[in-house]
Amino acid sequence: MGKRETGILLRTLRQSAGLSQEYVSGKLGVSRTTYTAFEAGRSEIGLTAIQNLADLYEVSPGEIIDGKLASSSEFEAASIAALPEPLEPEIAPREVNPKLNIKKLQNVLLYIIGNVGARPNVGETVLYKLLYFIDFDYYEKNGRSITGLSYTKNHYGPTPVHEFSHITQSMVNAGELEIIETPHFVHTQKKYLPIKQADLSVLSADEIKHIDAELERLANKSAAMLSELSHKDMPWIASKSGKRIDYQLAMYRTSGTSVRNHEDDL
Repeated sequence: MGKRETGILLRTLRQSAGLSQEYVSGKLGVSRTTYTAFEAGRSEIGLTAIQNLADLYEVSPGEIIDGKLASSSEFEAASIAALPEPLEPEIAPREVNPKLNIKKLQNVLLYIIGNVGARPNVGETVLYKLLYFIDFDYYEKNGRSITGLSYTKNHYGPTPVHEFSHITQSMVNAGELEIIETPHFVHTQKKYLPIKQADLSVLSADEIKHIDAELERLANKSAAMLSELSHKDMPWIASKSGKRIDYQLAMYRTSGTSVRNHEDDL
């Protein structure tokens, strides 16, 4: 294995541990610039740094050198060796852990369902995927989420964390939206319908433009189609079932879901 494989493994280990580059470089006693070169596969790593990295992540020095864990692990599901180089990883600072902005989430939700919520295909599953792609696509392009909502990996794709249901219930109680169940083919579909209009003053013009583009691109797809699309997305692939999906994994997307250079592919 070469420097590139070692760099990919270092990025994956660091992100899985929820650590920043500043933290790891500090533990190694090197500058962030030097450490960034390690992850980018542009620089050889000294033996002392290799040992310190092995101690930090509780792996062997040989695994760091090889760029591959010796035993099966959560990282195999992410197909580490196949991960592309991150797109422009150091051009602008990114939010490492986006924070939930409840007011933005409420108004993004009202805006989405105000525009497409009445469509027959837009039930809860489609709504979840629209929110996910809106947030993760914006993060890939701009280094931050619009709503800061967290998502977990489940069998049918990304799902908002439990806090989402508490927020929507508070909106129901406040008379801002209603949640109804209607027959949909052989199933019961849960739909979110707005009672009040979204307050667009809490969103930037660029954020609104992004949401509009995402709705145009995705809102006509069925729940099955959006679930299938999410299963091709590196953030979902590289996450453990039932665990939160790391926003930073959006920087390792392949052409199948990347929106930086492939917005017309989907």
